[in-house]
Amino acid sequence: MTFIRIPKSWEVSENEITSETIYFNRRRFLKTLVGAGIGASLIPLAGCQKSSSEAALEASLDLPKISSFHTNPAFAKVDRPICDRKLAGRYNNFYEYGSTKNIWLKAQKLPTENWQVEVTGLVKNPRTYDLDDLKKTFPLEQRIYRFRCVEAWSMVLPWIGFPMKSLIEAVEPTSAAKFARFTSFYDSDVTKGPGFHLGSLPWPYTEGLRIEEMANELAFFAVGIYGRELPKQHGAPIRMVLPWKYGFKGAKSIVKIEFIDTQPATFWNTVVPNEYDFEANVNPTKPHPRWSQATEKSIGKGPGLSWELKETLPYNGYGEYVASLYRV
Repeated sequence: MTFIRIPKSWEVSENEITSETIYFNRRRFLKTLVGAGIGASLIPLAGCQKSSSEAALEASLDLPKISSFHTNPAFAKVDRPICDRKLAGRYNNFYEYGSTKNIWLKAQKLPTENWQVEVTGLVKNPRTYDLDDLKKTFPLEQRIYRFRCVEAWSMVLPWIGFPMKSLIEAVEPTSAAKFARFTSFYDSDVTKGPGFHLGSLPWPYTEGLRIEEMANELAFFAVGIYGRELPKQHGAPIRMVLPWKYGFKGAKSIVKIEFIDTQPATFWNTVVPNEYDFEANVNPTKPHPRWSQATEKSIGKGPGLSWELKETLPYNGYGEYVASLYRV
């Protein structure tokens, strides 16, 4: 039997997605300079015609290609162009390195060698994975997802990773496990945070999900982006991706996953509970106390920071997958 797939009206054609070759034609020696901790001011001495900042940014993104992954056809297209790789690489939230968007250079201090992720708690098969374990145990796939920030801007990003439900199946939570808590890397000498008016912050960064949310088809662990290993500013070497929730729910640089029986405290819900609830689902009808969530600035495919104002969709457009999780 031959199946004919009829594209949905909101899908874009393949030729509107930026070519892989545009992203991947970078100079290897720049990666070596940044990896060795050489300051951006020294990079022009290598003969690069670009600004030192531009060269350092490219070096931070010029990571090894991920050779073995497939594109999940269910998440191969969205109705907006994929964000330019360099723009996505320099426009980041990563609170461990500061409160501005321009933290990508500071994030290069993140030590990712010999990374391990401990999976523990109320599970039958507790285990500590290194990165090779994760990539060999769980087949990798690419998913093109919308990303919606609580600050009312959005992007489209091509993540590479594996479904969270695959990890659940491997470790087998007991019937007592109702939630999962995710803990990010923290070292006060490296991840200094913004250190301003919020005072003492509850480091390390923690995030949480109900087991049913974690087991949803959309819930994803990313280990790569744009066909390559995950850059440090994106939360290397492994981060959460939850496209129906606001971006702060996607904990970066994960070192521990615990299955527990009670709802965990989470970073932003602890710091500002009246602004950031535990669920944090994208909801255009529920304004943030300081701004509307009815619209968003959709950051497009050009290298400059420009956007188009769009209406925010319930659950970020993924209601068919997740709305049933929240019906009373």
